[in-house]
Amino acid sequence: MAWLLPRACCLKVFCQPSRGPFSSGIAKAWSGGPLTAYMPEAVAFAGSRDHPGLYTVSVEQVDEFWGALGRNRLMWINPFHSVKDCNLQQGWVSWFLGGQLNVAVNCLDRHVHTAPNKVALIWEKDEPGKEVRVTYRELLELTGRLGNTLKRQGVKRGDRVTIYMPPCPLAVASMLACARIGAVHTVVFAGFSSEALADRIRDAQSETVITVNQGLRGGKVIELKQTVDQAVRVCPLVKRVLVSMRTEQKVPMSELDVPLEEEMMKEDVCCEPAVMESEDLLFLLYTSGSTGKPKGLVHSQAGYLLYAAITHKYVFDYHDGDVFGCVADIGWITGHSYVVYGPLCNGGTTVLFESTPVYPNPVGEPINTEAWEWYFNVVGDARCPVVDTWWQTETGGICISPRPSSPGDEILPGMAMRPFFGISPALLDDKGNILTQNNVSGALCISQAWPGMARTIYNDHKRFLETYLMPYPGFFFTGDGAYRSSQGYYQLTGRLDDVINVSGHRLGTAELEDIVNQHRAVAESAVIGFPHEIKGEGAYVFIVLKKGTDVSQERLSNELKELVSKKIAKYASPEYVQVTKRLPKTRSGKIMRRVLKKIVEDKADELGDLTTLDDHEAVEEIIEGHKRLLQEEQGQ
Repeated sequence: MAWLLPRACCLKVFCQPSRGPFSSGIAKAWSGGPLTAYMPEAVAFAGSRDHPGLYTVSVEQVDEFWGALGRNRLMWINPFHSVKDCNLQQGWVSWFLGGQLNVAVNCLDRHVHTAPNKVALIWEKDEPGKEVRVTYRELLELTGRLGNTLKRQGVKRGDRVTIYMPPCPLAVASMLACARIGAVHTVVFAGFSSEALADRIRDAQSETVITVNQGLRGGKVIELKQTVDQAVRVCPLVKRVLVSMRTEQKVPMSELDVPLEEEMMKEDVCCEPAVMESEDLLFLLYTSGSTGKPKGLVHSQAGYLLYAAITHKYVFDYHDGDVFGCVADIGWITGHSYVVYGPLCNGGTTVLFESTPVYPNPVGEPINTEAWEWYFNVVGDARCPVVDTWWQTETGGICISPRPSSPGDEILPGMAMRPFFGISPALLDDKGNILTQNNVSGALCISQAWPGMARTIYNDHKRFLETYLMPYPGFFFTGDGAYRSSQGYYQLTGRLDDVINVSGHRLGTAELEDIVNQHRAVAESAVIGFPHEIKGEGAYVFIVLKKGTDVSQERLSNELKELVSKKIAKYASPEYVQVTKRLPKTRSGKIMRRVLKKIVEDKADELGDLTTLDDHEAVEEIIEGHKRLLQEEQGQ
């Protein structure tokens, strides 16, 4: 069994700080047999006698490489006439032009024709020891009924459908049903608050929401329908809420609410698949940005599906008959690519994990060298490579990973190491110069388009260009810093913008600050991410109080944690709240976040150049306040 254990999972096999799902997993390795057995398309690639040869073809003969994989790995209604039309300088990306297909057919129908009774899903329910197995035939029928239900309810091609559900077979069927009828799904993590959910419903302009009466997670009942009720009150475009029954508990139903299972049983299992263009929208997935407003990244049909399938196949050396386990929630890109689309496109058996790895027994480790070696020896029985992978919601799938590689190639703990097929990384300095040598650090960019990349931000292409393509013209800017070792291996060093990663959840510091500043006592705030031994990163909040405000730091801390939990989710609550008289700023009024970061990391002796600092006393006060806060915490 191969397991992908993502940053979004609380079984801490985390690696470098990244806004994307910096995942770890156990993977088998290419045995070194015939290259055409490993990748049949290689027969047409001149000079590709080994893995380095295949990689070279993938970045130097892009049309030949992805054209061959696209033709062979996907089922087309009408074949594509051009492999790509991409220009990162101008900001357009299109793959497999002229091609028509249906993603649900690729994930279900073609496998039902060959192995209808093969298990598609193993649902590990929250109740320990309880599992449900769903075959490809059963999943196709479930998807067909749900697709017909959506159409009868008025959902049309191109409509956005918000899915607010825990990992379960019906959630997967909801995604596939949208794909089948040409609707665009936007899955929202079922731990988000009603306000965060409402923001995403409104931005996507969804008229339809699919949810459950209650969720179960870690032995606790989560009132998901109640959260949806609160959200749709401020979402006037919503016309219908389809409610599935995860538990037997009845919930209040309004005029908007539709009992999902009852309606599905009225429908036929056969649902005609829509004919979709390669570049039609498949889904939106919201992720935090540095502006405070979550952004809906757009992924399209053919390119995304192929890239998810190929990365699933080769990073984890998936073979027919394997059971693939990914414990990510479906609300994140890891769940999209490696619970649903990658494994199902490859005809695999994929595990849906409803619970949390800390229930019923807690486990947690950051993936430092010691933890990596424990994981390799104990979990992998010293036989399975443990791969630390780097990628993001924006990339659609894994971009840098120790595997695939040549047989026997080394894996170094804590390093993503090798670019995947078609990924051409580049390190640039702050002046935009390409750093060609090894043993150097810089901004991680990707120098050419690849099929799985996001196409735009929904209804905001200008923001997409400004965020990813304009900082380094001609390159895709990842927002991460990286180090390239003397051997040419890549190691991620952290975020270059103001985004932190808490237990695998990306949070914009501006988003947190906007919420903190809503408190009646807060005049100004600064949120800083700091290393957390369990969560990967935690949020440390500095507060400047309004004049005349009389509130204790303890009370303020509790109220802010409650406020953030209500506005975003509990996982986003700050670990520390420190009240200070003023924040360190430049003479132009910009908060010097790097100074605050050094302080919270207990590196006050490494503050660096402070010549632009407006008030040096402010820094001394913050350092002393930080020490007192830690002493108080340790004394409790």
